[in-house]
Amino acid sequence: MFTDPIADMLTRIRNAQMIKKPEVFLPYSKLKLNILKLLENEGWISNVEVVKGIPTKSKKISEEKNLRFDRIKLNIIYTNNQPKIKSLKRISKPGRRIYVTKDDLPSVLNGWGIAVISTPKGLMTNKQAKKENVGGEVICEIY
Repeated sequence: MFTDPIADMLTRIRNAQMIKKPEVFLPYSKLKLNILKLLENEGWISNVEVVKGIPTKSKKISEEKNLRFDRIKLNIIYTNNQPKIKSLKRISKPGRRIYVTKDDLPSVLNGWGIAVISTPKGLMTNKQAKKENVGGEVICEIY
């Protein structure tokens, strides 16, 4: 069975928001880190940082606490005890990729939300992609 790491990341954030958790730890990957940095720059989350793993010889201790591998730590923004992010939606999935041209870039909630686009110039929001005049794969939508 194949798992989608981006969908897993979005689900972990959604689940943490439901129980009002202030921070979330995710398994490290460059793509996830770049998506989260983009969300941080846009003001949807705060304090994205990489927590380095601790190499130990005792497998029992390190596997129990999941400290052997690098992780990403992020803080969720709450206003009036409500999370700033109302919806996280995965658009392009491993089984069905969604690509858009520069003319068909999505508008999320009439400009109140953002779409994360993977372009030849790197990851960017739909607004940045429109300015750069490029299209690409629509990763997810946030509002």
